Amino acid sequence: MSDFRQAFIQFAIERKVLCFGEFITKAGRLSPYFFNAGLFNDGDSLRRLGQFYAKAIIAAALPFDMLFGPAYKGIPLVSAIAIALAEMGHNYPFCFNRKEAKDHGEGGMLVGAPLQGRVLIVDDVISAGTSIRESVDLIKTAGATPIGVVIALDRMERGIDQLSAVQEIRKNLGIPVTSIINLNNLIDFLQCGDELTQHLQAVRYYREQYGVS
Repeated sequence: MSDFRQAFIQFAIERKVLCFGEFITKAGRLSPYFFNAGLFNDGDSLRRLGQFYAKAIIAAALPFDMLFGPAYKGIPLVSAIAIALAEMGHNYPFCFNRKEAKDHGEGGMLVGAPLQGRVLIVDDVISAGTSIRESVDLIKTAGATPIGVVIALDRMERGIDQLSAVQEIRKNLGIPVTSIINLNNLIDFLQCGDELTQHLQAVRYYREQYGVS
């Protein structure tokens, strides 16, 4: 596991974004862990989050021309990531959408740089994949090309059928999805031998029950 991935897990635990215990998921499953990216809710945590995304993007080596963040969670994310990439010497334009079209001023559904070229979509996690599909439609309508998605956590968990939400995006939309961390990274982290190792067996069992390859 890359050093930045391990550091991100530690960071998420420190900020209580990543917690261990017993949690009921939307699918009604009893999960031994919970990830709530909404708790990256101050200036320093958002700054550091943007840096982790930037490192994951660079590591993925995806060719892109600009960033897109779907409303609402994608708006602070895409801003923080663009700043982090610029600080690393990679200056990219970015754009995000409104939920409702603005009928005055500049108007329209989009804010930021014009959607053009190869567009990388950023989000926190993929659950049903609705915001990603909407983003892909919006990008294509603008005449640009969606080339991939980057998220914070890939739960690697089956949805309704045998595919995970991430795998469904890859299959149905034909674009790659990369993440800062995935469930396998989390399991590797829990094997380090500190007090969190007590949760390893439960997470492994959950992976066996609901995980995808």
